Amino acid sequence: MGEALLSGLLLAGAPKTDVIFAQRSDERATYISERYGISRKPLSTVAAADVVILAVKPKDIAAMCGEIKGHLRAGSALVSVAAGKTIEGIQSIVGPDIAVIRVMPNTPTSIGSGAAGISRGEGVSETQISFVKKFLEASGIVVEVPENLQSAITATSGSGPAYFFAFVEAMVEGGKKLGLTEEVATKLTIQTIVGAAGMLENSGKSARELRENVTSPNGTTFAALSKFNEMGLTQMVEAAMAASAKRSQELA
Repeated sequence: MGEALLSGLLLAGAPKTDVIFAQRSDERATYISERYGISRKPLSTVAAADVVILAVKPKDIAAMCGEIKGHLRAGSALVSVAAGKTIEGIQSIVGPDIAVIRVMPNTPTSIGSGAAGISRGEGVSETQISFVKKFLEASGIVVEVPENLQSAITATSGSGPAYFFAFVEAMVEGGKKLGLTEEVATKLTIQTIVGAAGMLENSGKSARELRENVTSPNGTTFAALSKFNEMGLTQMVEAAMAASAKRSQELA
């Protein structure tokens, strides 16, 4: 995710000479430097940064904030992509003079098709929030929400790609059980979902309208959707998303 955000930052027009990074792994640092043409620096270099992006796991966020807090410059912006970690919690470590912005991106950001939810803490300027939105928009779409909706963002778009992948896996297995090879089932499933997503994005119609348009009474699609309803697809998805949101809150 850190690399995806870095790519978005450069796509948004940030000069490479203005972007630096810190990375514990020498191998990973060499890869980043060579691919993006930017310099690896020690963590203390955050003292010179206007915007610092923390792309670390939730379990590491407190330790990392503690490590850099003495180097952060008053008035600089700290952007966290750690699921569940609240602005208040981060602020309590780095102090009130740092503008904290919380972002929940998702993995399609890495191919320029991401979806991110952003929330601002107290003291975040319009210039700072606009800058963060701009580089996120270079890799997808961005919505700004109150922080209490970040768990909903996590459950919808943050974890959402995995729901899609799980559904693709299930469709491929279903096709195989009906006699298709894995290669054919995979190819057909992916293209079907890509095509359906394109229709949803470009037709101007809602998912409900498109579903109804393709569902003839007592036809093949009707039979499949009836089985979904019988087995509680909507309730299952809602329960899964609620579990994701709950876990996000627990990570705080």
